[in-house]
Amino acid sequence: MTAIARPVQPAPADDRSSRFRADLGASFVVFLVAVPLSLGIALASGAPIMAGLVAAVVGGVVAGVLGGSPLQVSGPAAGLAVVVAELVARFGWETTCLITAGAGLLQIGFGFARIARFAQAIPPAVVHGMLAGIGVTIALSQIHVVLGAEPPTGAIAAIVELPGQLARIRPDAALVGAGTIAMLLLWPRLPRRLRVLPGALVAVAAATALALLSSDVPRVDLPGNLLDAITLPTLLPDVPWAGVVGGMLTVALIASVESLLSAVAVDRMHGGRRANPDRELVGQGAANTLSGLLGGLPVTGVIVRSATNVEAGARTRASAVLHGIWIAVFGIALVGVVELIPLAALAGLLVVVGVQLVKPADVRAARAHGELPVYLGTVAGVLALTLLEGVVIGLVLAGLTMLRRAVRARVRIVEPDGAGHAAGQPWRVVVEGTLSFLSVPVLSRTLAAVPAGVPVRVELVVDYLDHAAFDHLGSWAARHRAAGGAVEVTEPGAPAAVGERPRHGYATWSQWQEVDHAPHAPILAGVAAFHSEAAELVRPTLQELADAQSPKGLLLSCADSRVQPNLITGSGPGDLFTVQNVGNLVAGTSVRAALQYATAVLHVPLIAVCGHSGCGAMRALLDEGERPADALGDWLRAGAPGLEAFRTGHAVGRAALAAGFGEAEALAMVNVAVQLDALRAHGVDAALLGLYFDIPSARVLVLDEEAQEFRRPE
Repeated sequence: MTAIARPVQPAPADDRSSRFRADLGASFVVFLVAVPLSLGIALASGAPIMAGLVAAVVGGVVAGVLGGSPLQVSGPAAGLAVVVAELVARFGWETTCLITAGAGLLQIGFGFARIARFAQAIPPAVVHGMLAGIGVTIALSQIHVVLGAEPPTGAIAAIVELPGQLARIRPDAALVGAGTIAMLLLWPRLPRRLRVLPGALVAVAAATALALLSSDVPRVDLPGNLLDAITLPTLLPDVPWAGVVGGMLTVALIASVESLLSAVAVDRMHGGRRANPDRELVGQGAANTLSGLLGGLPVTGVIVRSATNVEAGARTRASAVLHGIWIAVFGIALVGVVELIPLAALAGLLVVVGVQLVKPADVRAARAHGELPVYLGTVAGVLALTLLEGVVIGLVLAGLTMLRRAVRARVRIVEPDGAGHAAGQPWRVVVEGTLSFLSVPVLSRTLAAVPAGVPVRVELVVDYLDHAAFDHLGSWAARHRAAGGAVEVTEPGAPAAVGERPRHGYATWSQWQEVDHAPHAPILAGVAAFHSEAAELVRPTLQELADAQSPKGLLLSCADSRVQPNLITGSGPGDLFTVQNVGNLVAGTSVRAALQYATAVLHVPLIAVCGHSGCGAMRALLDEGERPADALGDWLRAGAPGLEAFRTGHAVGRAALAAGFGEAEALAMVNVAVQLDALRAHGVDAALLGLYFDIPSARVLVLDEEAQEFRRPE
């Protein structure tokens, strides 16, 4: 973000102490989650088991210090397990370490070249399909380990060999693996007060205790401790170098995309400093380079550990670094504990992790955006071929889908109802998309269905109209008029011509209509414009939302008529659950009811509080002597904590005054910070975000809680 106010005061000692305590506690929680996952991913990758802990240590410390996402936790990820398994099978482990180090150098180059934004351009359907294919592959292969056998290579082989393996099942291993899976599925359903420890740790510990009853259950076999596991890669392997370079590029691209997607997801979970994607690639690249040189697995930002880190209360990057240190201590001093863990327990953990990579929400999102074939094609390619070939298939399908949309126009007829017929309302022909010569047959067939002599309004909601389509439309209009029918061709939402009144769009009522003196006239005119220009466009979205809503956040803003929540956030129907009151205060029964409904029923992941310039409530708070003893005065008493914080030198207020804002504007900013603190005091289970709408400049500023100032978003 670009700062608009530079004065950042040093953090008080007690604040630094509270941050360290929060980071220390969170680091232990993440450590407990990371250890079993790292061991399991090494198992699924066909790598030495300690390579998972090496990568976890390097990812936590190096990426934690150098990365651009302060609360992201890095380490070995399930998303790369299939790729690493293929590389190990083809080139051997030492050459795979060289590939990991080379991939890290490529990532560093990506970061310095500032191409993170291009990696983020890969269609989500392809990324989610890739992860789902990886998850299914991991789950299918690890089922064999649960049954007491070696994991096959590839999803197809795992399916083909599964019937035979069921006939040769090892009951003791199957019992341990099934118990692990059952514990992992049951754990999230237990009351929150019982889930003090992470489910993965509890499941593996319980399975290990169960395995002590049998001496025949295969267990983790380690050649030594973490220091003994450090091995240098082969620098000049006698293998096809084209394959090695291809492996480096594959690992670098997948690790970069997964890390950036994870960083974006983590940003949505907290209200602190946003991630710097280019710096994140440099940090991930440095971690991968060192991990490869030390004999570790590839490293990425991992959403499971990162989400755990945020939920555990981490405040800075120190939490990720400390979790890596705890893993190092564990890998050096407690090797004997690791060797007690049964392989079937780690395999059961991986089966659940793999299945969780197939997210129903991703399938619904792909279907809603018309990209389900892209998602399914990517999954099928990863399962039947290789990961890289599956991604290529997904990208090709995404390109074909985009091409189809680019050349296709949607043409439909809207016939007036009975009352509309009687009133002489026109038939509507709505054309959406790109109207080119390729769509002329569809346009011709639709226009031929319009009865002769009826009035028609053709609404061109198009981004392109070529000469062939224009000529065909003009010829039809001339024929229809000759048969006695009126034809009007409009472009809803197009800018007004010079000298005309602007269309309603973002303009006020007085700007786009002659406002009648009757109180209800402006609203009724606006409703009529909505029916004429927008209703048909928004109808498909509203039909999908008719039975339920799933907003992405709650926005608490001022009731001021100049603050338009959907306008300043660029949101549409179903995106935001909005609450507006005088002064955007977290007070009163109605606000508490809205918060409860949004968090407990709608499960919104984010709550934002938005103040604004020129706020009458803030001016009234500053003029305490003139406050009337009425309902408004009673309400404004809830704003007293914000006024007190402002007068006692709140850091946000100091930064705002130093940046040239007036007292009322600075108080409005402090009020936002105070209301966020009030939400935390209410125990709100959602990420929090502070906003400030500067009306004269039409700019929305974002509260950087670490720096205690409002900044422009990137």
